[in-house]
Amino acid sequence: MAPRAAGGAPLSARAAAASPPPFQTPPRCPVPLLLLLLLGAARAGALEIQRRFPSPTPTNNFALDGAAGTVYLAAVNRLYQLSGANLSLEAEAAVGPVPDSPLCHAPQLPQASCEHPRRLTDNYNKILQLDPGQGLVVVCGSIYQGFCQLRRRGNISAVAVRFPPAAPPAEPVTVFPSMLNVAANHPNASTVGLVLPPAAGAGGSRLLVGATYTGYGSSFFPRNRSLEDHRFENTPEIAIRSLDTRGDLAKLFTFDLNPSDDNILKIKQGAKEQHKLGFVSAFLHPSDPPPGAQSYAYLALNSEARAGDKESQARSLLARICLPHGAGGDAKKLTESYIQLGLQCAGGAGRGDLYSRLVSVFPARERLFAVFERPQGSPAARAAPAALCAFRFADVRAAIRAARTACFVEPAPDVVAVLDSVVQGTGPACERKLNIQLQPEQLDCGAAHLQHPLSILQPLKATPVFRAPGLTSVAVASVNNYTAVFLGTVNGRLLKINLNESMQVVSRRVVTVAYGEPVHHVMQFDPADSGYLYLMTSHQMARVKVAACNVHSTCGDCVGAADAYCGWCALETRCTLQQDCANSSQQHFWTSASEGPSRCPAMTVLPAEIDVRQEYPSPQDCPRTLLSPLAPVPTGGSQNILVPLANTAFFQGAALECSFGLEEIFEAVWVNESVVRCDQVVLHTTRKSQVFPLSLQLKGRPARFLDSPEPMTVMVYNCAMGSPDCSQCLGREDLGHLCVWSDGCRLRGPLQPMAGTCPAPEIRAIEPLSGPLDGGTLLTIRGRNLGRRLSDVAHGVWIGGVACEPLPDRYTVSEEIVCVTGPAPGPLSGVVTVNASKEGKSRDRFSYVLPLVHSLEPTMGPKAGGTRITIHGNDLHVGSELQVLVNDTDPCTELMRTDTSIACTMPEGALPAPVPVCVRFERRGCVHGNLTFWYMQNPVIMAISPRRSPVSGGRTITVAGEHFHMVQNVSMAVHHIGREPTLCKVLNSTLITCPSPGALSNASAPVDFFINGRAYADEVAVAEELLDPEEAQRGSRFRLDYLPNPQFSTAKREKWIKHHPGEPLTLVIHKEQDSLGLQSHEYRVKIGQVSCDIQIVSDRIIHCSVNESLGAAEGQLPITIQVGNFNQTIATLQLGGSETAIIVSIVICSVLLLLSVVALFVFCTKSRRAERYWQKTLLQMEEMESQIREEIRKGFAELQTDMTDLTKELNRSQGIPFLEYKHFVTRTFFPKCSSLYEERYVLPSQTLNSQGSSQAQETHPLLGEWKIPESCRPNMEEGISLFSSLLNNKHFLIVFVHALEQQKDFAVRDRCSLASLLTIALHGKLEYYTSIMKELLVDLIDASAAKNPKLMLRRTESVVEKMLTNWMSICMYSCLRETVGEPFFLLLCAIKQQINKGSIDAITGKARYTLNEEWLLRENIEAKPRNLNVSFQGCGMDSLSVRAMDTDTLTQVKEKILEAFCKNVPYSQWPRAEDVDLEWFASSTQSYILRDLDDTSVVEDGRKKLNTLAHYKIPEGASLAMSLIDKKDNTLGRVKDLDTEKYFHLVLPTDELAEPKKSHRQSHRKKVLPEIYLTRLLSTKGTLQKFLDDLFKAILSIREDKPPLAVKYFFDFLEEQAEKRGISDPDTLHIWKTNSLPLRFWVNILKNPQFVFDIDKTDHIDACLSVIAQAFIDACSISDLQLGKDSPTNKLLYAKEIPEYRKIVQRYYKQIQDMTPLSEQEMNAHLAEESRKYQNEFNTNVAMAEIYKYAKRYRPQIMAALEANPTARRTQLQHKFEQVVALMEDNIYECYSEA
Repeated sequence: MAPRAAGGAPLSARAAAASPPPFQTPPRCPVPLLLLLLLGAARAGALEIQRRFPSPTPTNNFALDGAAGTVYLAAVNRLYQLSGANLSLEAEAAVGPVPDSPLCHAPQLPQASCEHPRRLTDNYNKILQLDPGQGLVVVCGSIYQGFCQLRRRGNISAVAVRFPPAAPPAEPVTVFPSMLNVAANHPNASTVGLVLPPAAGAGGSRLLVGATYTGYGSSFFPRNRSLEDHRFENTPEIAIRSLDTRGDLAKLFTFDLNPSDDNILKIKQGAKEQHKLGFVSAFLHPSDPPPGAQSYAYLALNSEARAGDKESQARSLLARICLPHGAGGDAKKLTESYIQLGLQCAGGAGRGDLYSRLVSVFPARERLFAVFERPQGSPAARAAPAALCAFRFADVRAAIRAARTACFVEPAPDVVAVLDSVVQGTGPACERKLNIQLQPEQLDCGAAHLQHPLSILQPLKATPVFRAPGLTSVAVASVNNYTAVFLGTVNGRLLKINLNESMQVVSRRVVTVAYGEPVHHVMQFDPADSGYLYLMTSHQMARVKVAACNVHSTCGDCVGAADAYCGWCALETRCTLQQDCANSSQQHFWTSASEGPSRCPAMTVLPAEIDVRQEYPSPQDCPRTLLSPLAPVPTGGSQNILVPLANTAFFQGAALECSFGLEEIFEAVWVNESVVRCDQVVLHTTRKSQVFPLSLQLKGRPARFLDSPEPMTVMVYNCAMGSPDCSQCLGREDLGHLCVWSDGCRLRGPLQPMAGTCPAPEIRAIEPLSGPLDGGTLLTIRGRNLGRRLSDVAHGVWIGGVACEPLPDRYTVSEEIVCVTGPAPGPLSGVVTVNASKEGKSRDRFSYVLPLVHSLEPTMGPKAGGTRITIHGNDLHVGSELQVLVNDTDPCTELMRTDTSIACTMPEGALPAPVPVCVRFERRGCVHGNLTFWYMQNPVIMAISPRRSPVSGGRTITVAGEHFHMVQNVSMAVHHIGREPTLCKVLNSTLITCPSPGALSNASAPVDFFINGRAYADEVAVAEELLDPEEAQRGSRFRLDYLPNPQFSTAKREKWIKHHPGEPLTLVIHKEQDSLGLQSHEYRVKIGQVSCDIQIVSDRIIHCSVNESLGAAEGQLPITIQVGNFNQTIATLQLGGSETAIIVSIVICSVLLLLSVVALFVFCTKSRRAERYWQKTLLQMEEMESQIREEIRKGFAELQTDMTDLTKELNRSQGIPFLEYKHFVTRTFFPKCSSLYEERYVLPSQTLNSQGSSQAQETHPLLGEWKIPESCRPNMEEGISLFSSLLNNKHFLIVFVHALEQQKDFAVRDRCSLASLLTIALHGKLEYYTSIMKELLVDLIDASAAKNPKLMLRRTESVVEKMLTNWMSICMYSCLRETVGEPFFLLLCAIKQQINKGSIDAITGKARYTLNEEWLLRENIEAKPRNLNVSFQGCGMDSLSVRAMDTDTLTQVKEKILEAFCKNVPYSQWPRAEDVDLEWFASSTQSYILRDLDDTSVVEDGRKKLNTLAHYKIPEGASLAMSLIDKKDNTLGRVKDLDTEKYFHLVLPTDELAEPKKSHRQSHRKKVLPEIYLTRLLSTKGTLQKFLDDLFKAILSIREDKPPLAVKYFFDFLEEQAEKRGISDPDTLHIWKTNSLPLRFWVNILKNPQFVFDIDKTDHIDACLSVIAQAFIDACSISDLQLGKDSPTNKLLYAKEIPEYRKIVQRYYKQIQDMTPLSEQEMNAHLAEESRKYQNEFNTNVAMAEIYKYAKRYRPQIMAALEANPTARRTQLQHKFEQVVALMEDNIYECYSEA
């Protein structure tokens, strides 16, 4: 079997190749210990890793040579030959990396040259197959387009046959690409291979190859501009190739096995997208057929799901090809016998339980076992659900025979079909073959005259035998009536399940091969010893013993384990494999698991008979002492003690002694036959009381005692000890101590009276000092004389008026009372009173308070527990007992509390869910607070990197995973060899960094993580049930390889390095070769305390340099290099220099100093002359700079104040004067290019309302009624309805647009008009409109890509480009209104305010402050502000103070007054300046009407000067009145339209071009160079800069709540189209995006604010906006601006800001690119919502009628285009169009003329 190539997996921990020692019988030990050992061994499972071989590069394939006992292993760039028994290395060969390019033919093809650069490319092995008959190993890799080599069996390092062959010069060998391109040429593309026996007449083997197509159009083809594809023509998906090395070598790897056969199966180029084949395995079955029997080659493969199609799923296929009958049979053409059928592994839970993708197969004798997986929707899924299914080969054969019968005998199209996607197929479909009787061979293998190849439509179905996540491979063996199934997993484990005859799981075992390294999908049993299984992980080859039977010590355990391989060897009394047990074939010698525990050998022991003839006395008949209570005895007192006895008949009268312990012996006297008296016993003690044991012993024989079943004791007390106060002394009376209090506690004499009273209780301390109102607090009272006994104080403890009940078991006489507080009616504070015949009170007060809880933090944590929470509240320190319960049952542990907080550690939670947290005091009810804690999913650790550490530790290990935001603390520990655990740092929710712990030795060890104090457990492994619980709980999923510490030295290995201070220092450090893979940032090099900056790091060399000076005072500095915790001093730096160098330095410095003095003198002499000139110039420049700075500062301050006021006014008033959506659309869609432009505004006669404003609403034909006579309406409405349905047909509309655009007289203006009319007509179906626009754009892109793609969308010259403009306007309207509108409006206001700050020439429009050089007033006109008190009965206000300039004309003053009064009214409702009169009240009796021209106007140089406020000498604060006039005086007209030859305002027309005339020179104006006034542009720019920045940021930013979905959708569409056409130039994509959005939409809006707002856009504001728009265009451009002194100022003005703006643009494009892609459904929903928002805004009938005019105009051309289009012709669109014409042709023009 040839596995597909594995991709490069990350390195993980790998164990050493040495095997563990064989199992030895343990020595005899106690049964419990032996049982523990056996249980521990059993947990290891019945599998054993016998040998491992680690590979430094990712493994790809392996092959077994059973006869030679050899394993061949192929890895990336390496081939290995290993011994089969112990996997030791015998030979190896390097096969990569090599210089290669996927765009070049293999270098073995001499006639093909390559212009593309070749780069070092890794060689991934694709085929590794053994050909024993020819002594070959076939090796194919991914380099050189899938090139193959034939290497020598037995020595993999040698090439057996050179290919292409080297022929004599006379006979040149022609090599074709098809001979070289065998395997897939991409690391991730699958390839399978199988060596077939030779066909009839062929001298050698053949090679069956299945390879995934990797050519142009696939996901594997390199993304570049080249369309070269060496894969399609040369590499079929399935092929049979020649492997005959003994014949003509020129035919090696060719398809031409027989003269007329091409044994290939190649999918047609157009069908490759729907048939992406991924190959899993190729195998023979039966592998060793009997003579004359048919053998088949099978291919297991997947037809992969289509990318981007959510409904598409992978299909698992099994293909069969017939092989010749024996060595002499005839070979069939591959496609003749090829037939495929689906394999379906599904449970009964519907589609959700379908496992659609094949992962691994293993052919057994009767069944094909296969592992399937259910691909997950997210690529981050850790392990896909997988299942094991079994299919019977008999069912496969029956399905194939039935399919061929259904194809040729009784055709059934729903059963079988011809594969029409294959180039080599014959015949389009199945058909009945008359007069032909199909033979069994033809039913199995087809024939040349029958259709082929075939595909069975109904899959072969099976139910999962076993389910588990992450299965990757399968191997199966039938043993002892069981089926043993071995399953590899994605986590590096090997699972063994045993199935009974009903295919039910009876047992399972697991072993970890290499955790974290997925097991390869091919596993094979050792051909020489089936007791071993070979498997491969991403970096290891392993030999696994199929069963470790010796872990079972008893027959019951052995047979009960239900392991197919293990049985009980009766003679050897051990559990073994059958072949390891002598005579195992004989009955009862070896008991298998299938026979059951009842067959285990057993031994029965019968009890022996025991006769007891002699009787012995029972223990009850022995002499013994009887228990007799004795009164306490005072110390030193003499007393006789009577001891009763029993059973004294044996030794009555014997000499006895009374023993009271060590050396306390007294004489015993017999009183009678049952009593003995101990005479004159005197016992002493220095303690309060002491118990002495009393026993009787035989006198003179101290070791012989009488039995004392219940020993007697004597208590001796000492009154003087242990009773410091009266109550304690007198309280001893209850113990029988006769004590009395008299200046101390003394023994009471015989005549002394009974004890008297004691002093009042003295309370020294109470604890705690507060408790809850409900009571229950254990109050501890400590002091003296607190009662002689409990009864003294039983009802005498009070807290104020609340009783406190003492606890009997906690009472200590006189010293301590512990009582339970009663409930209090409310908060109170009182002293504690103890009454024991006398009353005592405490100094401290006890308080009853009401504890409260407010909140807890954090509110969530992992369900594993360990989260440290803090509960906040008031008075939380009260009481004696506190409980925090989670879910009312589980305690929160490790409590710590203060007055305002409680901290505790959360327990483990059962499920991710919210749980209540209850705070209880004194085990009473919960404190109210409604605290809730959320148990969340546990943090998941997915990977650690790197996985190697020096033995000293300290290397930063990055831990990647999920849900780390809940981690409060985490530590890392290493099993067995690790030193102290290390504390880790949480970086974010997905990353943690940990310093690796130090280790005791170099080895690989599992790693533990402790999160929030809890050991991390791999929940996935537990869920898989592949691990034993204890192994899962250890969490040792990850391993660290500890390697020796790195070793460093200087380049020359010297120990001393001399260095002169002040000179640059560069160190070259040599590093010994290691496998740690350290990065440059992990090294720290220090010289003393100074860091050495590392510049170059390679495998062997480190370069570093010191940038700061080293202090020479220290003399010697150590050079230390640090990696983690490892420090190594490699040399010492010796600082110092020679005296000669110092002297030379001094001499050189002196000479240089002298030369410098001379040069300075000469320089000073020559510079004096220029100094005066420079001083004068500098003064002028400083004065100018000061003026500009002051002007900018003042202007900005004033503008900020005004704009602040304006913002407040906007908030207070109706806000920004946005146009309604319908007016925005009509103004944007029909600016000047539409035929409707002339009809755009129909202004009714303006009548002024009472407030003085005019009501002039815009109307538009598309917004009003469809004006046609009623007589024409029925036919026209029917025609328009039919025409509308045609326009809603995608095929018609696209043909319609293309037909019109092909007409030469269809001008750009017509195209824009048609696009806008289509947008209005389809406004209610924006999703349909978008699909039309995309199809037209694809055509436009195709046309542009063939010429110059960078010019696409640059202009609006086609219908689709205008459609795109309109589409962007619709989709961006909400963004324009909600985000950009306010900063744009504020910028417009700021421009207007700034222009009005200075003088403005009313005739020319030029102003002192502007952004446009052409509109700059190049005169220094002094203008003074005038504040005027104006009254005007209009716009809702009566009077205002208005600011004007004394140089303003009267029309300018009127406009400023109107703006002040009407600022809260849309501009369309303002009165115009010519509609009002302005009257000045000079005094109470005099008033003047102020006009621009009157009899007082001044004439200069033959021109009349317009009147200004200064002309009329209107003072500050003057009173003016403005009123509406009845009739307009049109004699003057608009000021800006006046003839400049007759009138002027501020400057004469020649002022800026010629020298001023005398009259001007004598005026107060001070003329200088006109260019000096260009600085005013900078002044204006600086003042407006903030508002411009705000606008650009608003345009080029993304709101999280409202992302620009349309922009994301369209930009993704552009990227997709570029990728399809091989356009990878990022500049081209940038230009497309810029032409689509910024230049197409935003620049249009910036230049035309009247499209958005109801405002007056003056010519001057238009000029300033042009400069701003130019800056925006430059910011979006990618070409560098080449600016100089001659460049126009509108480009120079913002040249400094352009780079920063460009960064914002690029960041905006990047943010759009990083957004989550939109599906078509999501975008259509968004577009439908936009349509719904503005439905019924436009009259679509008017738009349809206008579109029909174009249809009528070009009717013949449209008809011709519809006739030429097959789809249109099939759906008869031309006839429907004729119906529209028939309905409307007779009426439309007549009706329109009537209308």
